[in-house]
Amino acid sequence: MKQFAVTALFLLVVIAASFIIFGIPLGEGSKLLFEGAFGDKVAISQSLVRATPVLLTATGITVAWRAGAFNIGGEGQLLAGAILAATIGKVILNTHLGLAGCLLMMLGAAAGGALWSGLAGVLYLKRGVDLVIGTILLNFIADNLLLFFVGGPLRKAGQTSPITDQLPDDLMLPKFSRQSDLHLGILIALLVAIGVGIWMFRTRSGYFSRIVGANARFARSNRLDANQVKFRAMILSGAVCGLAGGIQYLGINGQITGSFSHQDGFLGIPVALVGALNPFAVIPSSVLFGGLFAATSNLSRFGGIGSYFVYVIQAATVLGLLLFRSINDKRLAARGVE
Repeated sequence: MKQFAVTALFLLVVIAASFIIFGIPLGEGSKLLFEGAFGDKVAISQSLVRATPVLLTATGITVAWRAGAFNIGGEGQLLAGAILAATIGKVILNTHLGLAGCLLMMLGAAAGGALWSGLAGVLYLKRGVDLVIGTILLNFIADNLLLFFVGGPLRKAGQTSPITDQLPDDLMLPKFSRQSDLHLGILIALLVAIGVGIWMFRTRSGYFSRIVGANARFARSNRLDANQVKFRAMILSGAVCGLAGGIQYLGINGQITGSFSHQDGFLGIPVALVGALNPFAVIPSSVLFGGLFAATSNLSRFGGIGSYFVYVIQAATVLGLLLFRSINDKRLAARGVE
């Protein structure tokens, strides 16, 4: 958690620097940002809603990266999960399954994400395709598959525009209040993150996964099959990212269009890094980024900066953290030599 505190402090420095660069008064900008994110019940609700899919994708990214499997395909896995969930939704649309149908679609979403990440894993194991390259390219394929499905097999009857059927309320995740969009998905995401954290730090297989990620040669010398450990981590990572797509579909949208995604699969990467690749620390990290997104509309008075402010922070945070860790790794290596 100490590493999380350092990275969170670094993020605050990036935000302050962004205010200065874009000519936003530091005091007023900070006040507007806080009020928009956590100023009242409505703001908190919107921040948590925005944080929910990000928490899941960041948790999925953490699983893979801790095992040395650099999954950059959270976005594609999220979309694959949403597509499979919507496919199941179309089949059971008029069956009145209620909560059981909702659970079935969530399981389908996890399976869709796992299959998509598993494809990248198979390409890595059987054909030597680097996981970074494979997962990035699969993002583009998933994006085009989404357009195909919502414009074809899943398109709502009688519609010319690419959009799926609207799910009835009994197949959607329950909401805590009629006055907000906050839904049961936030608790599911929290339980998943906590469960992954317990698995990672309290189980034998989680320990092996971290060992492979820390030093694959050491793992192999101790007769651990590093490739198989990475493959299993990719499957779990994809399942969690796919679940994010399912929960977004079942919690908020209820239907899917060609612009379904909010790039949460990509946002999961900086959220995981700020969370120091620790599932427990990823929880406050995702809430922080969710709050940033929810609050950007408050910054619109400064020349429309709200529309891209968080993406600037996202990019600067990733670059800065990578630079910091590179310098730190070299410093530690130098100490070891000495």
